[in-house]
Parts: sequence; C-alpha cells; structure tokens
Amino acid sequence: MAAPRAVIVHRASELTELLARHGTRGQVAFFLDERGESLAAVAERHERTRAALADVAAGLPPDWRRASVERQELPRFVFEPDDVVFVVGQDGLVANAAKYLDAQPVIGIDPLPGVNAGVLVPHTPATGAALAEPVRAGAATLCARTMVEVRTDDGQALTALNEVMIGQSGHQSARYTLDVGGRDERQSSSGVIVSTGTGSTGWCRSIARIQAPRLELPAPTERALAWFVREPWPSPSTGAELVAGRLDGGTLRLRVASDALVAFGDGMEADRLTLTWGQRVTVGIAARVLRTVTGAVS
Repeated sequence: MAAPRAVIVHRASELTELLARHGTRGQVAFFLDERGESLAAVAERHERTRAALADVAAGLPPDWRRASVERQELPRFVFEPDDVVFVVGQDGLVANAAKYLDAQPVIGIDPLPGVNAGVLVPHTPATGAALAEPVRAGAATLCARTMVEVRTDDGQALTALNEVMIGQSGHQSARYTLDVGGRDERQSSSGVIVSTGTGSTGWCRSIARIQAPRLELPAPTERALAWFVREPWPSPSTGAELVAGRLDGGTLRLRVASDALVAFGDGMEADRLTLTWGQRVTVGIAARVLRTVTGAVS
C-alpha cells in the first residue's frame, strides 16, 4: 500500500514575479520606489512565505510522499484520490485549487497572519502540518463546503468554490435571456454572478450590500446559492427587473444572445468556457463539495 501523499499548493510571491519581470533586485527596488512602495516590505512577505512552506514540509510525517504545485500549474497537475492537500497562501488560493479536487481534504495554512482574511486558511504552518496524521486516521473534523457548477448544452462543465461569472471577456455588455424562479427576462448587463455560501463572505457580500441588502445569503455548507445581475440596462428590448435572488436547490438558466460570452470561476478567467450565440447554460449546486479541515477530533 502506497504511503499517503501531501500536496503543497502555493503561488509565486510578489518578489518572485517582480524578479521575473525586472531581472534583478536593484531593478525591482527602483520600480517599487518609483511607485512609492518598498522592496523591504515585499522581501519580508516573500521570506515569511518561504519560511511557512519550509515549516509545513518539515512538519509532515517522514513516511509521506511529497508533491508541490504552483498556482499556475494547477490545470495541468494530476491529483490522486487519496491526496491530502495543504494550501499555503491567501484564501483565494484555496478557491483556485478547489475546482481541480474531488473529495480530497484541504488544510488551509496562512503564511501571513494579519494580512489575509483567513476564512479558508485558518491554520498556522505548525498546526496545519500536525493535522496530517488525524486526517489519515479519519480523526479530523471537516467542513463540506457547497460548490457551484456551470453546464452548457454541449456538455461542457465548470465548478467553483466561491462564485462563477458569466459575461463578456472584455467586460462589455453581455446580452442573454435569464430564466430563474419561473420568470424570464431578456437582459443586457455587465454579467451574471452566482455565489456559494463561501463566496458570500467575499466579493458577493459587497455586491449584496449595494444591490440586495435584505437578501439572506447562504451559509458555506448550505445547499443553496445566491445570484446577482451586475448593472442591468433597461431599454426598449431589455429589462432590469430580475437582479438578485437565492437558488434553494433550483437552477438559473441563460440563453446567450451575444457573439461570445465566457463563464469562469473564482477569478480564473484563463480557465473558462466560451459560450456562443444561442447556447443554453445552466447554473446550479455542484454534486461535489470541497472538504476543508477545521481541526482534529478531541
């Protein structure tokens, strides 16, 4: 029987990305100084993240297999069914990884406490690594977070942890017919967003505050979604009556009426579905969930 595998998910630091762009620390320092930023602050975050990754690796059981994957490599990485996934980074990195997982437990680790919100990365490097054995032994507490799924009439599908966005890739007006809750309306808007309870603690909470402050947003484990239409334009041929609501087990449907729309999840527009004129799209609760590890059974 193969030893368990720990997969550490991370993303390139600001310093790594700046060095790739500018070549040397001196050039990076000049670039940042010109914009009123400090190389020292960027370097400190880089070192703290490196230290967190090293601490996680050092704290794993010595007999476990190891793998590491950077955020941009996620679409090409093959997760194994029995992997235990350690996400070291900001909350959004958990969402980025979620769409490529299928029931593997996720331990979210915050390398920069006080910088990140920590909703999905509540553990320190030490406490996160210490959860490896309880997870293997089935002695960990898990949160089954609802996910959202987009399906097209030609068989394409995409899932997300926080929300999916359907609109124009260039953020121009998207035209479509919206069908939800037994009502339909032809619309022209900045796009349609469908959020889970996890997503309702982030971007969609901001949208709801302005657009539907009385809408009861779902909880992370609730089998329900919230939907919003961004900036619908009322015209002689388009309406703006359907702007927000909940999906308690139902679905939201669109029929595309633009040359090309896109659907993507959790801000990863590069990994998207392209939707063409007349295509039908259904958005609803995904069959699978994301299992995040909250702690060990006491």
